[in-house]
Amino acid sequence: MSEPIRRYSEFWLYYLREHAKPQTRALHYLGTSVATAAMIGLVITGRFWLAPLVLLAGYGPAWAAHLFVENNRPATFTYPLWSLISDYRMAWTWAIGELGTELTRAGVHTS
Repeated sequence: MSEPIRRYSEFWLYYLREHAKPQTRALHYLGTSVATAAMIGLVITGRFWLAPLVLLAGYGPAWAAHLFVENNRPATFTYPLWSLISDYRMAWTWAIGELGTELTRAGVHTS
């Protein structure tokens, strides 16, 4: 990435290319799911000890995937809000069966 990305539509395609391997995406889904559940639990119960779990669950599996599976740098460091939005967008498009189309549009070849 040489020049900053200025539009979210461009970032989304970049984000998908950075999550090309199914194992990377699976670790993101795991982290996003656990972090979301912990956040809901925190809000409902007021148990603030869940706050670190939100962060650890949300970032831990994702960063491990980038380091050990994808071998790239997480986009969170440069585009934190767009990355968060894209984590949920990727999970949603996967859940509704449209991720393959989006990956193809981004130039990611799936088997």
